[in-house]
Amino acid sequence: MYIVLIAGAIAAVLPFYWMVATSLMTLGETIQKAWWPDVPQWQNYVEAWTEAKFSKYFLNSVLMTATTMTGVLVTSTLAGYAFARMKFPGRDLIFGILLSTMMIPESVVMIPNFLIVRGDIFPLPFGPSWLNSLQGLSVPFMANAFSIFLLRQFFIQIPHELWDAARIDGAGHIRFLLQIVLPMSKAPLMTVALFSFIGSWNAFLWPLLVTTTDRWRPLMVGLWTFVTEAGPETHLLMAGAVITIIPILVLYFLTQKQFTEGIATSGLKG
Repeated sequence: MYIVLIAGAIAAVLPFYWMVATSLMTLGETIQKAWWPDVPQWQNYVEAWTEAKFSKYFLNSVLMTATTMTGVLVTSTLAGYAFARMKFPGRDLIFGILLSTMMIPESVVMIPNFLIVRGDIFPLPFGPSWLNSLQGLSVPFMANAFSIFLLRQFFIQIPHELWDAARIDGAGHIRFLLQIVLPMSKAPLMTVALFSFIGSWNAFLWPLLVTTTDRWRPLMVGLWTFVTEAGPETHLLMAGAVITIIPILVLYFLTQKQFTEGIATSGLKG
């Protein structure tokens, strides 16, 4: 058993090790397929940051991710609370339809979403088209069925006695949500935020479709562009790859406790 676990750990860590080691090598050492550089070349990161416009792409990714994450938190909180605590006609049917959308592959809705963002289906606010814009990158992903499901499962476990006490105090649903439910929901909200951050930060295919210039091109598309332009400069490619994963690693290590608590406390209550 331990041998299998060790082998699995090595298989998981080895690509990451190779990426970091290669990012610190010279071009000659990458051609020779060395396992570790004789002298770490830290300037590779500076060169990749400046040559590949990574500073611009990094800022675009930060703006896109922050906008999408904020939208997901707002829509998931409101929808999750409505499905968990409010009674209205067709609630369970609508929730079932919402869950069924999780089984639809992203590639199936890619073209319809693209036509909407391009302005072919109906008029859009903020311009005739959302191509090459922040809203085109962010708005289509501000509603997430899994995030709504996760928060709904947590909200449904909150004791009804709290709602009864809040009603006696004169509170409505909005006040109850803001003053009582949300302070109790830090762990699942952090989990939703982390999932949204990772999904937005790693997004590639959609940004590739809706950005034809580097004005709003995010980091992953910028890295792909650099791959096509840099040719054999593997050390710079790996330096760029390391730059792209640093924010995710930092965020995960800072929030891993809340992340695991959020998954554990959401439960599967229907």
